[in-house]
Amino acid sequence: MTTAEPVTVEPAAPGADTAVFDELESAVRTYCRRFPAVFTRAAGHRMWDADGREYIDFLSGAGALNYGHNPPEVRAALIDYLLADGPVHGLDLHTGAKAAFLHRFREVVLAPRGLDHRVQFTGPTGTNAVEAAFKTARRVTGRTDIVAFTGGFHGLSLGALAASATSFKRGAAGVPLGHVTRMPYEGYAGDDVDTIDYLTRLLDDPGSGIDLPAAFVVETVQGEGGLTAASAPWLRRLAEVARERGILLIVDDIQAGCGRTGTFFSFEEAGIVPDLICLSKSISGYGLPMALVLVRPEFDQLGPGEHSGTFRGNNLAFVTATACLDRWAEPEFAARVRRNAAALEARLDELAAEFAHLGCTVLGRGLIRGLGFTDPALADRVSRAAFTRGLLVETSGARGQVLKIMPPIVTEAEELAPGLALLADAIASAAQDDVSEGDLA
Repeated sequence: MTTAEPVTVEPAAPGADTAVFDELESAVRTYCRRFPAVFTRAAGHRMWDADGREYIDFLSGAGALNYGHNPPEVRAALIDYLLADGPVHGLDLHTGAKAAFLHRFREVVLAPRGLDHRVQFTGPTGTNAVEAAFKTARRVTGRTDIVAFTGGFHGLSLGALAASATSFKRGAAGVPLGHVTRMPYEGYAGDDVDTIDYLTRLLDDPGSGIDLPAAFVVETVQGEGGLTAASAPWLRRLAEVARERGILLIVDDIQAGCGRTGTFFSFEEAGIVPDLICLSKSISGYGLPMALVLVRPEFDQLGPGEHSGTFRGNNLAFVTATACLDRWAEPEFAARVRRNAAALEARLDELAAEFAHLGCTVLGRGLIRGLGFTDPALADRVSRAAFTRGLLVETSGARGQVLKIMPPIVTEAEELAPGLALLADAIASAAQDDVSEGDLA
């Protein structure tokens, strides 16, 4: 693998270029606090700020830019549609752009995998897709509770937030968050505890106090929960538990889907077929808002307007999504993504060995990866040190204890190398700074 010399890039001055944001934008903003630059251009896996500084992007729009920034052929399709005066907003009206997406989605994604799910277009956010899935599960089963898992994140609207685990984000609700039962994810209680056995015992024991739920909702890789990944056997057993008890299985593939783990859906490796599948983020392929729920036909029981929204018809997103699906029609594309994932894993394994004295461990799967450290505060310091060197990489986990690494899935090994070199330098620097502070203390 090629390497690159680390280059130090100073961040934009918050008091100058970012003044208007500080004056007018709500305090709720997040990412811009960690990366205080004004970005003006982006292409592929790189971004540039107003001063012309270049950054390597291992953030990928929190998973919304799997194909990178402004892929040329996707941009061309979008521009052609706009120049032809194609309808942009369409509620849930029939449009040519939507028809083209549905035809291509069935041809490239559903049919090859033997899936007969119907497509429900929800409001254009992942949390709205989760809300729709919960409504459907409750309607189908007549039951109210959802089983969610420790470490899970499913969105910030109230229903989805109830299923999200992080106390900080739950605390913003201002109301009780109910009708969700929390169960331990794989590995949560240690390697000696079989969490599926624990779940099954509680469900089947009339004295446990646990009501039979409408659905399980699960991420195969917990993107916001510290990059914990469920094993294929664990997922298969979870699906079996659900099937045997008439519980619907919802896979939240909003962040881990659309190729992020090496296959289009993150659950393909496990060989399971969820009853409902939530997609958003990179389903549009261009960072445009779009979300959908895939529903097995027999469970498509919500009536007209029971889950509605003004922006279910983002035709620009349909256009870009269709253009991105063309990639998945190419026999070599999935293999290319897996090669990129293998290259990333190999280099991260090297970093884990290099920084073994920091307790560095590799987490996640495919191209949704994490680095954990013995010191849970180190990930934050590495992220900030990386930014000063020209690398955008965020943190994950309830305490921000894991460094989260998500380059675009189309980033080749030779393109990954410079960013990973910057990352290695940032880890070394952040660890050294910690040692120096300890000496001073």
